[in-house]
Amino acid sequence: MNFNGIIVGTAVFLSIGICHPAVIKLEYRFGKQSWWIWLVSGLGFSALSIFVKNDTLSTIIGGFAFSCFWGIHEMFLQEKRVLRGWFPENPARHKYYEARRLEMKGRL
Repeated sequence: MNFNGIIVGTAVFLSIGICHPAVIKLEYRFGKQSWWIWLVSGLGFSALSIFVKNDTLSTIIGGFAFSCFWGIHEMFLQEKRVLRGWFPENPARHKYYEARRLEMKGRL
């Protein structure tokens, strides 16, 4: 029997489970400007996956890399969720959020 598919699927599922809360925490703490952390991580894990000899492990690392790339997109969506009030905003950045809300009202 070949369990590679189950192993890879589980690992990618867990990587998504790790990345989603990390996006929320990074946006809360640093704002969407921290998107570059996801880019650097994704590029690093992509490069690492190329050099790993084991196919299953390389696939898992590649899956984690693309979860990081997806985190870039999620950073920008998370800011929108915060602006809508779906997630708490960082009180230290309240002025920034208020300015963004005013900017968004002008577009509606």
